[in-house]
Amino acid sequence: KEILEKYHDLFTLQWEGVIGNVRAPSQAEWEQLLTNCSAFLFYGMERFLSHILLNRLVAMNIPKCHLMILLDLVRSKQSYQRIKSSDIHKSCLHIALEGPTETAMLLSLTGVRSIVANQWYTTLQENAERLEILCKNLLSNGKTTGQTVHILQR
Repeated sequence: KEILEKYHDLFTLQWEGVIGNVRAPSQAEWEQLLTNCSAFLFYGMERFLSHILLNRLVAMNIPKCHLMILLDLVRSKQSYQRIKSSDIHKSCLHIALEGPTETAMLLSLTGVRSIVANQWYTTLQENAERLEILCKNLLSNGKTTGQTVHILQR
């Protein structure tokens, strides 16, 4: 929340979204946010695709989304219990499609042009640091997505 407030005035006057600790977005809200964005930021627990219906996502067309940033793959005891309960109802193939590489491929097929995502599990603190670096370089310093990813890799 601090980071969003810090960069609010820089190119973010039209930021729209849902803060998950207030309430969880409905499937309709996910779809509306994804189809109407030029950039999308997910900062949350577990796998991004565990939060939305996979069959609805693959049927979507998201060509207006130029950049999707997925700061996911954070695990807590509570999130692990939630994901474990929801995974019981999914096939092994479905769960495999929620992996980072598969998520990037599926989003690319729906029309998302550029995807920045975690490859393995991390902590909330590390994702907060990544978000700070992303906002600073993309919004304040005017760096390209590629330049910013190179900075993140260091």
